[in-house]
Amino acid sequence: MTPVRISIAAAIAFVIRQRRAPNPLYDLRVAGRRVFWVAACAGIIVFGTLMGAAFIGQQFLQNILGYSTLASGASILPAAALMVVVAPRSAKLVETRGARVTLLTGYLFCLLGFLTMLIVWGENSPYWQVGLAYAFIGIGVGFAGTPASHSLTGSVPVDRAGMASGTADLQRDLGGALMTSILGALLAAGYASAMLASIGASPQAAKITDATQNELTMSFAGAEGVAAHYPKYADQIDKAARAAFLHGDDRAYVAGIIAILVGAALVFFLFPKHRDEERLLAAYHEEDSGRVPAGAPGSG
Repeated sequence: MTPVRISIAAAIAFVIRQRRAPNPLYDLRVAGRRVFWVAACAGIIVFGTLMGAAFIGQQFLQNILGYSTLASGASILPAAALMVVVAPRSAKLVETRGARVTLLTGYLFCLLGFLTMLIVWGENSPYWQVGLAYAFIGIGVGFAGTPASHSLTGSVPVDRAGMASGTADLQRDLGGALMTSILGALLAAGYASAMLASIGASPQAAKITDATQNELTMSFAGAEGVAAHYPKYADQIDKAARAAFLHGDDRAYVAGIIAILVGAALVFFLFPKHRDEERLLAAYHEEDSGRVPAGAPGSG
């Protein structure tokens, strides 16, 4: 049985169990509320965008721009700093304009970040271009992170606060895992296809063994290893590896842009506007106030 089938079977079993349990660990009735599930999905994409940008960006900085591990790690600091600066302003915007507008504002800045990576980043990019992309991502997550969490906690009864908190953590973990795996797979596939094309067009193609070809197409690090073994062709290998990496990371950036646009569309069309959001939250509160808290006498 494959891991995918096991995961699907486990998810189905979990849903069945939670629907039947008198005191479910994860109340699917509450999770089905529009404010809750749309915010949860929106947060997954937002935090996944941050993780994906960091994952792809760090490889770009080290492989293409030649940054050290320390320098590439420090390069993302504008994102962290601006997240801290923007978050309080995000909370005020949620109060005045609602979570929908605040989420969409965050998505706009995340989109600008990935567009900067796709269009501006290249082999000779100065740091300000790198910092600009990370700054956009940081502002975007700073704006969108607050309403994503606020909507989760605001749409659940008090006795389900742990469920909202757990979902907020899930946004980061699941979003990061999904976006990192998707963008990483696209980067690897794009790199391999471009490198294969370069090998096929090389005058030395007939002399390249299958083992060497596998090393070259496996990863940028693999190509560097081959270049070290064949210094005569090191410049050609390095040039081909750089071009292949840039081809692959363009695919990853496009996928990130698509994910952001899907998330923005989800919020735009399905998340309630400010007044509707307030009415829904009031209705949830009224419904929950007449509900017997889980574990209380008489709750069954």
